[in-house]
Amino acid sequence: MENMYDVIIVGAGPAGISAAIYAARAKFRVLVLEKSEIGGQITITSDIVNYPGVRLAGGRELTENMRRQAESFGAEFMIGEVLYMELEEDIKILHTTKGEFSALGVILAVGANPRKLGFVGEKEFAGRGVAYCATCDGEFFTGKDVFVIGGGFAAVEEGIFLTKYAKSVTIIVREEDFTCAKTVSDQIKNYDNIKAVFETEIVEVGGKDTLSYAVFNNNANGKQWRYEAPEGNTFGVFIFAGYVPNTAWLPATIECDKQGYIVTDINRMTSVKGVYAAGDVCVKNLRQVVTAVSDGAIAATALEKHVEGVRERLGIPVLYRTPVGSNSYIKAQKVKNSDDTDKPSIEFSVGNEFINQDIRDKLKEIFDKFERVVHIRAWLDDTPLSGEMKGFLNELTGLTDKVEWEQALSEEGKALPEKHELIYPAMEILKDNVSCGIFFHGVPGGHEFNSFIIALYNIGTEGQAVEEDTMNLIKAIKNPINIKILVSLSCTMCPETVMSAQSIALHSENVTAEMFDLSHFPQLKEKYKVMSVPCTVVNDSKIIFGKKNLRELTELIS
Repeated sequence: MENMYDVIIVGAGPAGISAAIYAARAKFRVLVLEKSEIGGQITITSDIVNYPGVRLAGGRELTENMRRQAESFGAEFMIGEVLYMELEEDIKILHTTKGEFSALGVILAVGANPRKLGFVGEKEFAGRGVAYCATCDGEFFTGKDVFVIGGGFAAVEEGIFLTKYAKSVTIIVREEDFTCAKTVSDQIKNYDNIKAVFETEIVEVGGKDTLSYAVFNNNANGKQWRYEAPEGNTFGVFIFAGYVPNTAWLPATIECDKQGYIVTDINRMTSVKGVYAAGDVCVKNLRQVVTAVSDGAIAATALEKHVEGVRERLGIPVLYRTPVGSNSYIKAQKVKNSDDTDKPSIEFSVGNEFINQDIRDKLKEIFDKFERVVHIRAWLDDTPLSGEMKGFLNELTGLTDKVEWEQALSEEGKALPEKHELIYPAMEILKDNVSCGIFFHGVPGGHEFNSFIIALYNIGTEGQAVEEDTMNLIKAIKNPINIKILVSLSCTMCPETVMSAQSIALHSENVTAEMFDLSHFPQLKEKYKVMSVPCTVVNDSKIIFGKKNLRELTELIS
């Protein structure tokens, strides 16, 4: 019963983590599955000031503390996407990118995704001026004019955040006034370079490679007006117009309203017995962190009786396991691959400081699992970045004898994959002294520390499980393919794409995968006209914006 749980929670935002705290504290074996970022959408919020008992906290800080609390009661966390679910029977079966899992009860805390408005040019210029995450993409608009579309809390907060970079910020509000609390919207009065235009909607954007103009409509008088970027310059349009519930993939047996939100009773039970929902995905009047955690607590406690009843009726033994450590971030578990082979799956998170003592302790747990030494070959030059990378490698390898590094000699260039032109500086990861085709250009700090450590883990151990059909697609790649993932270390969406690319490279000798920290490679930003991350460049020609999981990226390059 390795992959059997009392409760599986889909989604690791505040609602999902809250449910995990209550369910695990009730001595249930709990698994939280999250396809991308532990903490959910709230992790990109810089300041939370309305959560009771917490005067001021960042979204990442708050959810990280929630996660630690859940793990202290025994909840397990795993990065993995749920592909489809079988929910009608007593034992629910979830098919994921990390294998198949079973549960006696399920809580859906799948949240919502940023809403697309559908104006002319929105799709065509996504990543080339149209963006949806100020934290990820704000720096690309340093010294430029920016328009923020939306009148709610997120629009105001992100608009204020963008003043750190933009020359000017104009908030375009469809209504006669802001739709968030006045105490929030009044904050814009403290900034000279931000203003609001009401009763107005965006109609069209356009340009050549990047945005050069935008057209707006004044709903009060019906007149249109046009913004033109200064000659030789561009501008940004950030969309914060609400969210769309992430329910399109759910079974039809889960009842949703016309907008796609899950219909539940007062205890957050859905139309399917043993399946509950929590957070922004539910039909509700207020979508805030405080209501999300409330939903999670209600759903988890209501689900307790159902789980206990199923366990007693089917004669299932107690599944709960006493947690090994109360503050562990690391979860390494055996999961069944589609070919019935056991492979470990790991998910790792880091705090705000780089290789502090807490992270060192957790790295030790990971490195202890390595079955072989992983070698890193550093292609260095005389730039300051090379010096930083050398210092990073010395610090990292000083923590373990399972990772070693050496500086490459220039004549070793012939060892690079065919048709691959190396961009200096770079860290190349090797397995048994043979290149895996995985390169990191820059010090993998911030969110990319996670993808770097997982790259080492996948080589030092049996590695993470890959779905059989996805593996078959990877193995079928016959022509040389180079994947460049252009990232920002502050981007919460980049690591999944980086890990997807490096997994493909690891399993295909015909693929190379490179992560570039754009802050050190402005020439790539200019070459590919990048104004949003992650940006995936395939063979220096095909350009793809947005987060991609392993299956999606494999299909795009196959």
